[in-house]
Amino acid sequence: MIYAAKIESGIVVAVIVVSDANGIPWVETTYGGTWVQTWPDGAMRKHFAGIGYAYDNQLDAFVPPSPYPSWVLDEDTCNWEAPIPMPPGGPWDWDEDSESWIDPELHD
Repeated sequence: MIYAAKIESGIVVAVIVVSDANGIPWVETTYGGTWVQTWPDGAMRKHFAGIGYAYDNQLDAFVPPSPYPSWVLDEDTCNWEAPIPMPPGGPWDWDEDSESWIDPELHD
């Protein structure tokens, strides 16, 4: 079995499972549109595709939605990172308004 992600305007809009024998060409012929293979373990293309993920053609990777506008994409891992590293200890929550890590027990 393989997993195929349908891409529209660079965004994943569907993910389906098909037999290996059918493959991506069969999916494109049968369902139309642009489809890209994805792997459940993220072995290729960095992440398993999910609806709402972006497909970056240059990186040949699926990129999850950014959790916050201030976070920056690490193009090597295709993970989003806070503009400042998380302090040790914790737990910590990200506060987008102050763009800082906060102790959830001290803030509502």
